[in-house]
This record gives sequence, structure tokens and C-alpha cells, in this order.
Amino acid sequence: MPRPPKTDPERGDARTRLLEAARDVIRGRGFAATSVDDICRAAGVTKGAFFHHFRSKEALGVAAADFWAETTGDLFANAPYHEHKDPLDRVLAYVAFRRSLVDGEPAAFTCLVGTMAQEAYDSHPAIREACAASIFGHAATLEPDIAAAVAARGMAPDWAPASLARHTQAVLQGAFILAKATGGRAVALESVDHLDRYIRLLFSVPEAKERPNARPEKARRRNA
Repeated sequence: MPRPPKTDPERGDARTRLLEAARDVIRGRGFAATSVDDICRAAGVTKGAFFHHFRSKEALGVAAADFWAETTGDLFANAPYHEHKDPLDRVLAYVAFRRSLVDGEPAAFTCLVGTMAQEAYDSHPAIREACAASIFGHAATLEPDIAAAVAARGMAPDWAPASLARHTQAVLQGAFILAKATGGRAVALESVDHLDRYIRLLFSVPEAKERPNARPEKARRRNA
């Protein structure tokens, strides 16, 4: 996902700056390797301000996952893929939109909650639960369009729309891990292209002739 511009330390409240800093620093270093000092330095606030808003680093992690869900939710709610009339076109346009966001270095487009879930699933259950709520909550937004696409085509598949919605997130999160492992976006784009092909095969529609290479200007300006 796109890395938003760094916040001016003089703008916004301290809590928001801390959450924005946590989002950016953790995506680049990971949750365990990120210290409270790192976050305070990036946010331009004191440790006193940090502990005024968050009782612990874990509490910040939970709040950062919630902040991520809120801000990315706004991004996707206003994304252009909703404009298509055919529900399957909306699903495929969603995949294309996700592909367009895979730009720059891995820290700029990978997922905060996916990163934290991998590290904190056992050591910090509260963070794991917040990350799960974000990931599965986003997946749920795809279910109505998938269900409508199934109904519009008179299909009776042996899979549920919710399972396909979750699978899209499994592919995307896996693509982010591969991008981190290779240090570049090419393998992530490859994975998203395979997701597009898989959905087209499920619904028996032709493969796309062209794929986007750059993220939309609107997405570059939005927080995700």
C-alpha cells in the first residue's frame, strides 16, 4: 500500500502523529525491532506524550491496527472499483486496484496489520486480534460483490463468497511476504496477476489483456 507523506510535527495532535509514525516505522522495521523511542522520534513527540496516550507499546500496536483499519477503510470505500455496474467487474477491478498500489519499496506498499500479525500472533494476543479484525473486516467488504456475481451468473459453486474473499487476502498477504523476501515488488505483482487469473477461471471470463503498472494519483495522495 502507498506510503503517505510524512506528517509535519507541528500539524495534528500527538496521538495521531504517534499512530502515523508507528504505521510507517513498523512497516519498515517490524514491530519487535521498533522501539518506543523510534516512534517518538519519528512522530516528533516526547516519551511523556507517548505514555500519556498509550500505556504500553502493545497498546500502541492495538491502536495502530485500528487506525490502519480506519484509514485504509476510507481509501477502499472511495476507490474507483465500486463504479462498475457488474459485480464481477467490481471484484476484478478491486484486484486491479490492489495491484496498482504495489509500488515502490516493500515498506511502502506492504500491510501494517499483516506485518504485526506475523510477529505478534503468539506474544501479543491483543495485537493479533486487532490485526485479524482489520484483515477479515476488509475481506468482508468483498463478500456482497462476490455473492452478487455468483447469483448473476446462476452459479452453484461448492465454495462460499466469504471463503473467496478471505482467499484474496491470503494471496495479498503472501505477496507482501514474498516482496519482503526478495526486496522488490515484481514477485508481488506476479502473485496478484495469478489471483486475477484464478477469479476469472472461477467465473469463466477472459483473461485481462492489459494490467496497470502505476498506482492512481488519488491513491498516492491517500493514506493507506
